[in-house]
Parts: sequence; structure tokens; C-alpha cells
Amino acid sequence: MLTNPSIGLLFWQLVIFLILLFLLTKFAWKPILSSLKERESSIEGALRMADQAKLEMQELKAGNEKLLAEARLERDRILKEATTVSNQLIEQAKTRATEEGSRMIVQAREAIQNEKNAALAEVKNTAAKLSIDIAERILRRELADSPAQQQLVDSYLKEVKLN
Repeated sequence: MLTNPSIGLLFWQLVIFLILLFLLTKFAWKPILSSLKERESSIEGALRMADQAKLEMQELKAGNEKLLAEARLERDRILKEATTVSNQLIEQAKTRATEEGSRMIVQAREAIQNEKNAALAEVKNTAAKLSIDIAERILRRELADSPAQQQLVDSYLKEVKLN
């Protein structure tokens, strides 16, 4: 019987199928289709947002790379400037040290010359005092007797040339 269905069975199956189809189209198709459309639109929105986010990320990445390049250039400029300033400071310090050294050498030479002159003057003064003391002692001894005095005066007069 199941292998040979009767016309009545086919009729009722067709009627039930059409009623079921009517009910499904009336109550189920619209919500199913609307939820499918809603799902499709949410997926499209998500894809658009993902594309937009991707573009924004690329823009941010390009901006970051630009900022990084600018930062590197600024760092290089600052390092170059610092190197230049340090070289200038070193040169100034060398120049000042050389000038100070030269000034100190000149002062030392002047001080040495002054000390030398003072020592020579003292030696001359001492030699003059000693010479005067020796001459005084010799003159006292020789002038003790009168003929020696006369002979000394005569010898001095011979030595002195009158103009």
C-alpha cells in the first residue's frame, strides 16, 4: 500500500503541503527573509567598517612612519648640533688654556728676571760693602805711616787722568 499510493492520499498530502506553504509564506518567510536581510546588512556593515579600519590603520601607520622619520631627523640634527657645540667648547677651553699657560710663563719669566735682578743687586751691594770694608782696612793700615800715605796719593794721581 505504501508502494502504490492512492489518489486520496496524494490529494490530502498536496492540500496539507499547500496549507503548510501558505502558512510558512504568511508567517515564517517574512521573518526569515528579514532576518537574512538584516544579517546580510550587518555583515556588509561589518565589512565596510573593517575596510575603513584597515584604511585608518594604514593612514596611522603612514603617519607614524612620517613622525618616526621626522624624529630621526630631529635627533640627528640635535646630535650634530651637540657635537658642534662640544667641539667649540673644547676649542675654547684649549685656547683659554694656551693663553693662560702663555700668560703664566710670561709672569714666571718676569718673576725670575725680577728675582735675578734683585739677587744681582744684592750681590753687587754685598760686593761693594766688602770692597769698601777691605779698602778701609787696607787704607787704615797703609795710612798709619806718613811716607806710605804720600806714596799712595802719588800713585792715585798717576792713575787718574785729568782732561
